[in-house]
Amino acid sequence: MYHSTDPRAALAATPPTGTKPAATHFAGAEYAKFYEMPPAETRDGARTWYARGQNFLIAYSDADAGAALSRANQPDEYVVLLPDPGAGAEIAWGKERVTASGHSISFVPAGASSVTLLGAAKLVRMMTTRSEDLAKLCSNAASYAKPHPNLPPFEPWPVATAGRKIRTYSLDVGATPGRFGRIFRCSTFMVNFLEPKLGPRDTTKMSPHHHDDFEQGSLALAGTFIHHMRWPWTTDMNQWRSDDHERCGSPSIAVIPPPAIHTSQAIDPKLNILVDIFCPPRADFSQKPGWVLNEADYPLPAPVAAGKSAA
Repeated sequence: MYHSTDPRAALAATPPTGTKPAATHFAGAEYAKFYEMPPAETRDGARTWYARGQNFLIAYSDADAGAALSRANQPDEYVVLLPDPGAGAEIAWGKERVTASGHSISFVPAGASSVTLLGAAKLVRMMTTRSEDLAKLCSNAASYAKPHPNLPPFEPWPVATAGRKIRTYSLDVGATPGRFGRIFRCSTFMVNFLEPKLGPRDTTKMSPHHHDDFEQGSLALAGTFIHHMRWPWTTDMNQWRSDDHERCGSPSIAVIPPPAIHTSQAIDPKLNILVDIFCPPRADFSQKPGWVLNEADYPLPAPVAAGKSAA
């Protein structure tokens, strides 16, 4: 359910393709409040916190100038997010060297790579949980000792049309009527850097909705949010879950499981910044012309290009 002013309202007008049995077992939401816990790693000039969903993990770093974060044998493409203006980073992969400015998002291919901060900055890296060495460091690793229900096995999307290289995009993109946020995708992730909001969200324009078969990560980089969630009732009361209304400051991440009905409420009187994360990319956003700002660089899977879901 979306307010009429929400660009996502048009998604609800499209009937789903195919039918799937209703879910009967559910997982709870995951929350990692980095501001309340010590870093999992302090090394190479960076203090880093880790948390995960089923398919993805977040590495949030508070890094000094010159800090170098490297991957010797990264199994797949990953994301480097420099959310703030100012100091950027040099990203190295193979013989390629790229300077990414502050307030940018970059996609780095599999293999050996490094990110070196050109000044003190916040840095967010997003990897799939195929990076098993990092998945073990996640504060909520024990929650995924067994796979959560309602999620299909992870399958990456096609690699970039022009081949493997570092790709960097500025987040300085103005809002366009009818477009939702600032969405970028690669073969493993879709990242929506939502428009920063000053002050609390209008409580008459909330957006309760659900996803059938994919998780959503909501990364708070500034401000405070209440993540509201409600799970379906089934005939088996043992599977019922109480409503969830979790207050999260910044930095933090909420991992929202399918098919929980959810909406996030910014409550800080100052700046609120939220980033939505999907792994792999979601089909419905990709099928909206102009919504994915780098859509020309990465082809769609054949079913998605044909107007179907990715499954």
